[in-house]
Amino acid sequence: MKVLHTSDWHLGQSFFTKSRKSEHEQFFKWLVDLVEQEAIDAVIVAGDIFDTGTPPSYARELYHQLVGRFQGMGCTLVVLGGNHDSVSVLNESRELLSYLNCHVIASTYGDAQEQVLPLTTRKGKTGAILCAVPFIRARDVLKSQAGESAVEKRKALGEAIKQHYAHLYQIALKKRDELNVSVPIIATGHLTALGVSQSESVRDIYIGTLEGFAADGFPPADYIALGHIHRPQKVAGCDHIRYSGSPIPLSFDELKSQKQVLIATFEKQSLVQVESMPIPRFQAMEVLRGNLDDIALALQQSEAVKSATEAQPAWLCIEVETQDYLTDLQQRIQALIDDKPAEILQLKRMRKQRSNAISAKENVNLSELSVQEVFNARLSLEAFESDDDKLRKQRIQTLFEQVVDDVQLAHVDNEGDNIDNVSVKVEGKEANATDAKPDDNIKSAEQVNEYTSEQPGEDKL
Repeated sequence: MKVLHTSDWHLGQSFFTKSRKSEHEQFFKWLVDLVEQEAIDAVIVAGDIFDTGTPPSYARELYHQLVGRFQGMGCTLVVLGGNHDSVSVLNESRELLSYLNCHVIASTYGDAQEQVLPLTTRKGKTGAILCAVPFIRARDVLKSQAGESAVEKRKALGEAIKQHYAHLYQIALKKRDELNVSVPIIATGHLTALGVSQSESVRDIYIGTLEGFAADGFPPADYIALGHIHRPQKVAGCDHIRYSGSPIPLSFDELKSQKQVLIATFEKQSLVQVESMPIPRFQAMEVLRGNLDDIALALQQSEAVKSATEAQPAWLCIEVETQDYLTDLQQRIQALIDDKPAEILQLKRMRKQRSNAISAKENVNLSELSVQEVFNARLSLEAFESDDDKLRKQRIQTLFEQVVDDVQLAHVDNEGDNIDNVSVKVEGKEANATDAKPDDNIKSAEQVNEYTSEQPGEDKL
């Protein structure tokens, strides 16, 4: 039995107003060829078929066309609902698609027996039992109890999800015995498992008040196909609990990871191997960082720009590192790409950070450093090069001195309170006053961080 695991297609996504239709069309063509080449018996899509609850018509058309192609190949398709998907949209064609060897499980609501499916091989034999778990909505597995604290609700919800998995797994065991077959049990899920690495495009999903699901809450299935996290990865170091990741980059920070689908191969009840199949990049995309000169050079050397055409230009995210506040930054960057097949979809201004003399990771008490020395250490992280910057530095220092004077005056009659008794930790960029009282009017180093990071002309205290 060979099962292909994929997820998070996000059909219909608008990426900075750009359509992903062409990329999805090319991905589907690549996927169909791979399924035929590898003789895949079943394809599992672990949630987020569509990007929104009201997908555009072309996205639905792509979805239905793919179902037809798989049916003609004798490959079973299993579609699980995700947090981006509308239950009603997926269910509207569920009955029709069931005649095309496609199983759609949009939600956990309803008969649990219908969420445990025998998967057949291309030869028509039972090759696996699937516990089809889509995105779990709290209302489908838990009844809210009056007077519960947030901690109690979180614990109850985690337990309810664990019980739902356990219930389906018991049904799967029973069904396997009834069929008298020696086949693996596969489970799915669309959630955030604890300890995984996310990306910018992942919409935080809090199942009720549950922020993450512990790996030990999953049943002892032979393979667990997960969705929602766009970066491919294992969960808790387990080879059989996997996120396949999204097939195309859904944000610029996803360019760091190779997109892939996973092929799980089984012999009787045993998982033999999980193979990663890298997905080609169907749209030229790149992130360029540095000052204006660095970016100009990077544009000349960019492989994404070189491979792009006027008909299909490269999509760029440019992060400009500058200490100056350039009012014409947009125009300057645009001028750099005027003669190139590229479009700037995202432009970020990054503050240049400087290292300082006391950036060593160590704990320092104010018996060794004065308040002024701590403040100066934080201030030295900033670059004050232009005349405007130097004037701004003077304003910052003056305001800080005023704050210190006010605090000292407020405590002049209270010998027990002295701001020099505050312990701080200077570690890298941070210097946090930990013992200041809420009513002391002491501005903590975190507030100083915010203040010194403002753009020129936006001084705050």
